[in-house]
Amino acid sequence: MVNKINTATVIGLNPYKVDVEIDVVNSLPSISIVGLPDAAVNEARARVRSAVKNSGYTFPHKKVVINLAPADLKKEGANFDLPMAVGVLVEEEVLTTEKVSKYAFIGELSLDGSLRGVSGVLPLVMGLKDFGINDVILPEENAKEAALVEGMNIYDAKTLCDVVSHFTENPLSKTVIDIKKYLEDESREEYVYDFKDVKGQQKAKRALEIAAAGNHNILMTGSPGSGKTLMAKCFASILPPLELSEALELTKIYSVSGLLSSDKPLMAKRPFRAVHHTASANGIIGGGSTPKPGEITLAHRGVLFLDEMVEFPRSVLEVLRQPLEDSEIVISRAKHSIKYPAKFLLLGAMNPCPCGYLGDKEKSCTCSEFQINRYLSKLSGPLLDRIDLQINVPRLTGDELIHTAPSVETSADIRARVISARKIQLERYKNDGILTNSELTPKLIKKYCQIDKSCEEIFKAAIVKYGLSGRRYDRVLKLARTIADLDGSPQIKQNHLMQALQYKMFDKDKLISG
Repeated sequence: MVNKINTATVIGLNPYKVDVEIDVVNSLPSISIVGLPDAAVNEARARVRSAVKNSGYTFPHKKVVINLAPADLKKEGANFDLPMAVGVLVEEEVLTTEKVSKYAFIGELSLDGSLRGVSGVLPLVMGLKDFGINDVILPEENAKEAALVEGMNIYDAKTLCDVVSHFTENPLSKTVIDIKKYLEDESREEYVYDFKDVKGQQKAKRALEIAAAGNHNILMTGSPGSGKTLMAKCFASILPPLELSEALELTKIYSVSGLLSSDKPLMAKRPFRAVHHTASANGIIGGGSTPKPGEITLAHRGVLFLDEMVEFPRSVLEVLRQPLEDSEIVISRAKHSIKYPAKFLLLGAMNPCPCGYLGDKEKSCTCSEFQINRYLSKLSGPLLDRIDLQINVPRLTGDELIHTAPSVETSADIRARVISARKIQLERYKNDGILTNSELTPKLIKKYCQIDKSCEEIFKAAIVKYGLSGRRYDRVLKLARTIADLDGSPQIKQNHLMQALQYKMFDKDKLISG
């Protein structure tokens, strides 16, 4: 008689229900796994046989046929080991179909019968809940992560014997965690880098504050040693805490990537991904024969920091254009395509020329015009058009280096203003499905970024003078909306718009003049 065991698989971030069907037929002893299994699933034949025998149970001395349905769905990973073993034990009458039919099973088996953790548990459990299955047995290592899903009964087991005992003698205890506690603990974390340690650069600090408040992309250009990298590291300390919906969304990404810690099952801190300029395009956007999330997805709801941005190959920088516009990335392969979220804040830092001293007031640039143009050509116009704030970070003066201002703002001071501005945005967009000003669509820009006649005249003059594109027009309005939020103003005023226009575009002549 064929028995079915419930489990699931995940492709991209999307879960799919899988029925593990077990049948034992009169034939020479063997195990046959069908249903588009990959190498890891096929290798389960040896793991399941040894785990069952070493746990003290008998394995059928016949042919065991295991079907992973639906058959046209690719099955990957070792999370099918446990449901296969449970199905075999049902065939051996160690367990009964009636008892296990309401449960789902996830987990990898060791040869001695102990359970190992697997990746992608959070989206798997979320999917099982949608499929109407509320009881899940999985490895102890994954229990806290699975318990993040409300309304689910999560049972953690250390061995296959524990799973059997749950149905026969000693039921396993449920795993329960306090999600809010994880978020609160993260909000109290102290950061290594703080803006109080950054000397001078008040304009750059203000630009970074605006970027954090509205989740706007920013590019810093300046001489070596002017503080660009230090301020970028400090930037993480002024980012607002994650909302619960953001934390769960981010945790799903890190779960399928295998980057979650069993001690910290919830991603309660905004990611800050610093990428080296030798990274490939696939490493940035994701990919592979089995597409996995890239750096832009791992930076979702956080920051992607590109230090020495123009040192990246132009082909790598250009792949950022579509994700910056659409806030998602679609990885297409011959048999399927996978969509990953990519709502990240791009933080770039670069020198203005190969030698680094173009426009420096203390040290002369030694680069030719040809070298400068070739160097800056790495940044195309369409890419720069997607970066909201583009600022020059000048060399510090002697007084700024030696004397520290008595009233330097700390990251906590700046972060408080950022959080206040984010709360205004959360309230404003609670019915629009977005969280920050950077996510405003053209329709919502018309609704929330209205300007008066005086602002319109200023904008018309700026469009003519600077040749602003349609995209840049929208981004300036979003930026002005964020500046107004930082000031607590319900309307965009002249000073907000004029400040937003200061960050309009990367300009080589401006760099030279300082």
